Amino acid sequence: MTLELRLLATPKAVPELRHHLRNHPYDVRLCATELVTNVIDHVGEGTPVTVRVLGTDDGRTRIEVTDPDSRALPLLLRAASTDEHGRGMALLDALARRWGVEQGADRKTVWCEVEGLNSLAERGC
Repeated sequence: MTLELRLLATPKAVPELRHHLRNHPYDVRLCATELVTNVIDHVGEGTPVTVRVLGTDDGRTRIEVTDPDSRALPLLLRAASTDEHGRGMALLDALARRWGVEQGADRKTVWCEVEGLNSLAERGC
């Protein structure tokens, strides 16, 4: 099962995205919203994004967020306990089996894969 959503990366879009992903496991919802929040913080509020959630051949769930800025690449930072920002990619790195970036001339896709079945619905929940 593949889900694809086109939206503007705004703070209001984050809970809406969580709602669209309500039948997916918590890790999927958290990774997707962290990736969209990263676009808001580092590319700019109102940036058009495409969010895709799809199953992989090996049973993982892949989350992809594509935006039109190929230059603003995510960085894995070590935030201090007093820092107010900088934990999003560390959280994603801890949850995901693997993650990366695919760059194009006019866009980038940040993706991650989490373990487990593709959605709660597929587990009969």
